[in-house]
Amino acid sequence: MLNLIGVIVAFVVIIFLIRKKFNFGLSLIIGSLIVGIFSLQEIYILDIPKAMIEASFYSFETNQIYTETIELAILMTLIYVLAKLMQETGAIKKIIESLRPIFSKGGILGVIPALYGLMPVPGGALFSAPMIDEEGEKYKLNKNQKNYLNLWFRHIWFPIYPISSAMILICSIGFSDIEISTLMLINIPAFLTSIIIGLLFLKRFLKNNHFKTEEKYKNRNLNGLKFLIPPIIPLLTYAVLWIFGIPQIRAFLIGIILSLFSLYFLLRISSKEFISLIKESLTFKLALAIFGIMIFRQMITVSQADLLIAKLIESSNIPVISMVVLIPLILGILTGYNLGAIALSYPIVQPFFPQPTDNIMLIGMTSLIFISALVGYLISPIHLCNVLSSDYLKTDITRIYKWYIPSAIVMLLVQIAFIVLIINIF
Repeated sequence: MLNLIGVIVAFVVIIFLIRKKFNFGLSLIIGSLIVGIFSLQEIYILDIPKAMIEASFYSFETNQIYTETIELAILMTLIYVLAKLMQETGAIKKIIESLRPIFSKGGILGVIPALYGLMPVPGGALFSAPMIDEEGEKYKLNKNQKNYLNLWFRHIWFPIYPISSAMILICSIGFSDIEISTLMLINIPAFLTSIIIGLLFLKRFLKNNHFKTEEKYKNRNLNGLKFLIPPIIPLLTYAVLWIFGIPQIRAFLIGIILSLFSLYFLLRISSKEFISLIKESLTFKLALAIFGIMIFRQMITVSQADLLIAKLIESSNIPVISMVVLIPLILGILTGYNLGAIALSYPIVQPFFPQPTDNIMLIGMTSLIFISALVGYLISPIHLCNVLSSDYLKTDITRIYKWYIPSAIVMLLVQIAFIVLIINIF
């Protein structure tokens, strides 16, 4: 029972540290040590460093070095670098300027944050907030309407975006070990629902506006659309390399490297300047987060706390699907971090999963964890995008909850209904 107490204490400490803006990866490592220390009745003290090593790069069972965690950490770091470069060099703005004439009647209000959403960096809604503020004034939107559109469309890709850190993590070998394309496919109902909800609110906010043809867009310049190439390359690389049996993490890693090269050639700047930009964008926070996640997950397994939690929940007669939805949802709200919610919740609910041979159930449960964590993250008052966008637009996230929370809950309910239907059919 002490191992279970250790997990509870670890969760409290981790969430406290996250809310105090402490490094996420280090928070998880501290939490892992707490779990290990409280589990010394079940394990040997040497099992603690052994678990950390096994989670990072070496398997004592097979006596082999493995690179999954290292590759995942490098991938996350390079995705962040690409995103920052796209923003800092103005590539995203050029794409928007080329698309602006195409989307009439206020459609650009959805396109702007959606395009910035292709660059998954923490607090990215701040980059689109000034443009939404300016565009929103043309259509006489109030600050809460602007805030809702900025935040909702910013995250519209998340259910199906294959190079988001959360999707890559949950599909990795250490977690569900399913194909990213499979999770993307089964998450389509949530994605389509989010689009429909966003468009309905956009239409509602703009219903009193009278649109006129904008003469200044008569001569269209589509040159900026070439900057869509870097974010598309990893998707194409994954699709091609998957055919040849290349592991999906490695395939995306190759794709991101090719994306950086393509961006260099598109920008037409000197190699010295480009390298300087990369150095400025480089951060090891996400890499440390990946190691922290893997170590924490391994420690939960080694301590056998996950099995104890599963037995307690099973004896309480709470429906499994309720726990699979509620745990990541609550952790998403508490941490305000999609990646963190998945990392913390997956080891707890995994014991309820069927054997790997039951692929439909495994995929369905993975989807529910992912979407539930996403919904909790979306509505969390400490979600960095919510904080920064609201601050820039001089409002408060709670002022859009009357639209935001129902929107997120409807998306979740649609996905739950779809998963339940699929499981019952197959």
